[in-house]
Amino acid sequence: MSKGNGFGSEFKKFIMRGNVIDLAVGVIIGGAFQAIVNSLVNDIVMPVISLITGGLDFNNWFIALGEGDFATAADAAAAGVATLNYGTFISAVINFLIMAFVIFMIVRTINKVSDKFKKEEPEAAPTTKICPYCKSEISIDATKCPHCTSDITKEA
Repeated sequence: MSKGNGFGSEFKKFIMRGNVIDLAVGVIIGGAFQAIVNSLVNDIVMPVISLITGGLDFNNWFIALGEGDFATAADAAAAGVATLNYGTFISAVINFLIMAFVIFMIVRTINKVSDKFKKEEPEAAPTTKICPYCKSEISIDATKCPHCTSDITKEA
């Protein structure tokens, strides 16, 4: 096996590609951003929803899968009873929707700002024209149509 053709060199080549590094940075920033969104949902949105619904807490919406009547999922867990925590799932869905909306707004704003600063490229000069006799597309510099062999004047 020649040097530089092994698994290690393939892995090094893969990991040093720009898109892998960009992906890693995106995942790290996404993790930090998720903490912000979780705080937004848990500390701001859910208390407002709880206030509107009269103290309703999604995190205490659960179904005990064993014997007993429990006020909270934590009480059921302390008793060793399994629970189906659908309220926590609802909170996760709300988290996702808020995160998706915030990311949408960020991307939308970035696109609008980049459109304002994007330099308008001038339209390229035409490279073809239409033959006035046979209506075929010909080179702009042609003096004779290659299709009908008519003489073409510069005004055509």
